[in-house]
Amino acid sequence: MKRRYLLALAAALPFAIPALTTWAQSPEPTGPQPELPKEKLIIVGHGGPEHVFNVEMAIKQEQQIVGEMFRTSVPEDGGMLFDWGFAHDSQMWMRNTLVPLDMVFINADGSIRAIAENTTPRSLAVIDSHGPVRATLELAGGLTAKLDIRVGDTVKQRIFGNAP
Repeated sequence: MKRRYLLALAAALPFAIPALTTWAQSPEPTGPQPELPKEKLIIVGHGGPEHVFNVEMAIKQEQQIVGEMFRTSVPEDGGMLFDWGFAHDSQMWMRNTLVPLDMVFINADGSIRAIAENTTPRSLAVIDSHGPVRATLELAGGLTAKLDIRVGDTVKQRIFGNAP
């Protein structure tokens, strides 16, 4: 049993060390990051309505670390898509985030796995995807309820291979 644990740990180290090194070397963010490149994203609701967004793409690790920190608003037709590159558990927090967000956890096929609504600004509580997801979408707090976006709805975007 110990041998399997050690082998699993040894296999994970090549992936963990670069991430920890980058994070440890990154200066503590003190303000919002510049606006990131934007792309179209569509959420197709369970009843068929389509909600179109123009979201910032957080692809690089340093962009993902800062995310929406220090921003004072998120437009209702905007947000930020964190592309993890492959499906894995997503754990987010609201440190230095000044406004409530809805976090939409998206499976590799574009289906919504989980939604955390109206997250608490500046909280250090972990917000978990409850399973492997390809991406996490941050929207203005309360927007998923307002638009009746639910678990199982479909997100269309190029990273899921289903962009219109």
